[in-house]
Amino acid sequence: MLRSVRGLPVVLVLSGLLLAPVPPVGAVSPALPLEALYDNASTADLDGTGAALPAADLAAAGWAPGRELTVRGARLTWPRRPPGTPDNVRADGQTVRLTGPGDALVFLATATGGTEAGGTGSVMYADGSRSSYRLTVPDWRTGPLATKALSLPHVATPAGLLLAERARLYAVTVPLVRGLEVASVRLPVAPRLHVFALAVRNGSAGWTGSWATATSALPVAGPWTDRTLRLVVHTSTGGPRVRLRFANTFGPAPVRIAAATVAVRAEGAAARTAPVPLSFRGARGVEVPAGAQAISDPLAFAVPEDADLLVSFHLPGTVTSVPWHGRAMQRSYVSEPGDHTADTDPAAYTGTIRTWPLLTGVDVGGGPGSVVLLGDSITDGDGSTPDANRRWPDALAARLRRQDAVPRYGVLNAGISSNRVVSDRYSGEGFSPVGGGVSAVHRLDLDVLAQTSVRTLVVFEGINDVRSGITAVEVTAGLREIAERARAHGVRVLAATLLPCGGSSDYTAAMEAERAAVNAWIRHSGVFDGVLDFERALRDPASPGRLLPAYDSGDRLHPGDAGYAALAEAVQLTLL
Repeated sequence: MLRSVRGLPVVLVLSGLLLAPVPPVGAVSPALPLEALYDNASTADLDGTGAALPAADLAAAGWAPGRELTVRGARLTWPRRPPGTPDNVRADGQTVRLTGPGDALVFLATATGGTEAGGTGSVMYADGSRSSYRLTVPDWRTGPLATKALSLPHVATPAGLLLAERARLYAVTVPLVRGLEVASVRLPVAPRLHVFALAVRNGSAGWTGSWATATSALPVAGPWTDRTLRLVVHTSTGGPRVRLRFANTFGPAPVRIAAATVAVRAEGAAARTAPVPLSFRGARGVEVPAGAQAISDPLAFAVPEDADLLVSFHLPGTVTSVPWHGRAMQRSYVSEPGDHTADTDPAAYTGTIRTWPLLTGVDVGGGPGSVVLLGDSITDGDGSTPDANRRWPDALAARLRRQDAVPRYGVLNAGISSNRVVSDRYSGEGFSPVGGGVSAVHRLDLDVLAQTSVRTLVVFEGINDVRSGITAVEVTAGLREIAERARAHGVRVLAATLLPCGGSSDYTAAMEAERAAVNAWIRHSGVFDGVLDFERALRDPASPGRLLPAYDSGDRLHPGDAGYAALAEAVQLTLL
């Protein structure tokens, strides 16, 4: 609750952020739209040496002047400025006019000078209260590719040459006080920090996430020319309206979707009734720029809980690579040439895939919010029966539907097979056959904090880290960072202990010691809002370093169907 002291507004401090005192109100400059503050031309001289972002590369990525982009769940507009004219502001304490309620600010920004740049800014709310935030943005030429929103293939030189060097732009989120209306934002004093766009993220109001998946890599795909993909996804909760989320994460170029539909599945690729067309800002199709998302318009469509949906979308051009989730544990379908999005009959769908390209979420109208499960192959469902929805997130959703003690939250699966807490299996750039994704630390914003209506995070990973030689100290530092960042955004955080894996490939006594150390820290650190002791639920009492045989899929590492059901039963639902 907000209170005032002697008529003065209280300054709010957001948990988990490094804060500095907010300057007196009199020291704040007049609030102006961001575009009125532009003082640097990124396509002419971004860094003061004449190096720049190539305008042609931006256009090729779909980031044309004035283009509205959905990035990290927020709608941002790439500056409506001709190439060579000011299109960003060097942060120097300016006050930006920005209004609306939401859960986070999203900055589209980059830094110059060879290192990250940042500082402390503040948010003024309509009720007169203020909060501080800390913004840090990586460098445009040396920052991590794993967390970038967009990378361009060249850096332009003062002589007009193009260097074969990646230029990076970042979308960085900072939390807001939920329920309050933003009135303005004061930028940090950090002149090497360049802000191109700024928005309040408020995409979750009135929606609950029912199904989601995490993009794991950018592999060579198809090639598909003039094909329709019909993906099978399983809902956790239902609602009277639906919207779909597509993401071109890691993509170097736009992807065109000419048409899309949704239907309840009968069996195979057959729809129970005629598929219903989706629209995108009133249009039948949409182009998804590199690094951005597309969210369909709300559609009056009764989404059943615990049901298979068919999401069909037509790719009219030739697709040779596309961002996807690599291990779906679910058969989906590829059509013969043509737009078959409206087909009820499955005859045109002669090909099959076991991945989820482009599609990242299904939201339903209303509902109590969602729980996001961040994990590796055990959350992804490796070892469960394919096409049967027997992953532990599915079993947890089933438990929630069978009870009335707590709300029936949506359950969103953000597991990626082979994923690690602190080490990237995929660099975040270029084509890769490795589907292990960027690290949990690097994908937290995208796969958890930007999810629809997230209220609770369950983090259940680290076994791939210790199996690869990463120490318990490093893993627990990463888990602590995840917890602190999520809680700063108002998200509850639960942690699950790592399962025993004695007898699995690459198992060693040294690895077992690190696993035990991680589990001891999870149980006793006090960092989390609750602990799920999955190790105790699935270990063999006669040999505690191993899975109980009845729960083992056969590889001594991944549970089978019975083990996944036991994980879900071990969750104390009131912690969610």
